[in-house]
Amino acid sequence: MIYKTTLDGISSDMLNGFFVDWPNPPNPQTHLKLLKNSSNVVIAIDDTTNQVVGFITAISDGVLSAYIPFLEVLPEYKNKGIGKELVGKMLKELNHIYMIDLCCDDDLVPYYEKIGMFRTNGMIFRNYSRQSGSIGK
Repeated sequence: MIYKTTLDGISSDMLNGFFVDWPNPPNPQTHLKLLKNSSNVVIAIDDTTNQVVGFITAISDGVLSAYIPFLEVLPEYKNKGIGKELVGKMLKELNHIYMIDLCCDDDLVPYYEKIGMFRTNGMIFRNYSRQSGSIGK
């Protein structure tokens, strides 16, 4: 497994199979755009297939705060430590930041607690008509 913090050499055709169970998932081109527009990114690449098998992104002001909106590992690569490695590398990338926040479903709380994060309250709003990231009204 290769882990990278840049998108050098990454194309949309390397980003298939993500956003599992999303009713209206972003296509690989939109996925690449969200990776490019993130403040920080760490990607996992299977060195035998040259495919991206996991990624994590952060949005940050670069001073005090960062938010981790995405961590995803392809289903066939789960439970191999890739997600934990991605989170660890991202936290290292953000080690100069005071607060690093993320929101997750309740069933994922124990996962994040194991890597040193703790539960807090949060609020969200979802505009599901924009879930695919496509431009439109």
